[in-house]
Amino acid sequence: MFPLERQKKIIELLMIKKVVKLSELTEELHVSIDTLRRDLNLLTKQGKIEKIYGGVKIIESKFGESAINERMVSHLEEKESIAKTCSEWINDGDCIFIDSGSTTYQIAKYIKNKRNLTVVTNSIPVVTELMNSDIELIIIGGKIRKNEQSVVTFDYLFNFNELNILKAFICTSGITLERGISDYNIEEALTRKKIIEQSKEIYVAADSTKFGKDVTIAIAPLEQINYIITDQHANKDLINQFKKITTNLIIAE
Repeated sequence: MFPLERQKKIIELLMIKKVVKLSELTEELHVSIDTLRRDLNLLTKQGKIEKIYGGVKIIESKFGESAINERMVSHLEEKESIAKTCSEWINDGDCIFIDSGSTTYQIAKYIKNKRNLTVVTNSIPVVTELMNSDIELIIIGGKIRKNEQSVVTFDYLFNFNELNILKAFICTSGITLERGISDYNIEEALTRKKIIEQSKEIYVAADSTKFGKDVTIAIAPLEQINYIITDQHANKDLINQFKKITTNLIIAE
């Protein structure tokens, strides 16, 4: 494993566990303690982690919301499995919304052969992915959020009331049973709120690292969400908790 790959793996582990012992890292990465220390020294200089006695912890302020280019390659296998499962819920003739986000972007790759499909989106990568397909594309008008490659502040040009969206596939940065889904950016959150109001069925596509997080801006309680599609790393206790509420939790294979 190359140094950059090791460092990326360290960050991914810390985003899940927040604090990791040095012994855990050497075992997980199959490296010597000297090699590990070189990686940790570099990540510390970059301000991404902080050394503590016997281990390291993530610096939360650096990871409020990472840029979409970083998220496109993080937990990619899980996101692809989630997207493939989402695509199985999309039928010929549907009008769907695909949200901006690294997980929902992957859905576009699996739906190109659907017939008479209309995709409404605020994601420039989704538009680019589907541009040469037979899918009818509608992009909402507004301000470009460059670091997310999305269109926000929709009220400039677009009238949501004219949409007849059957299924909306949206992203989120946090999911809790008590507070529902949440995000870091107010403009993204407002767009998702509006889409939830206008759509008949709501699907949240989120990898398992999003559970247990309640971040800056509340989007919607779980009562407004029909399905959450996540990966196989979801906690078993969490899966059991979802059996007690109306939101359906789907585990992607």
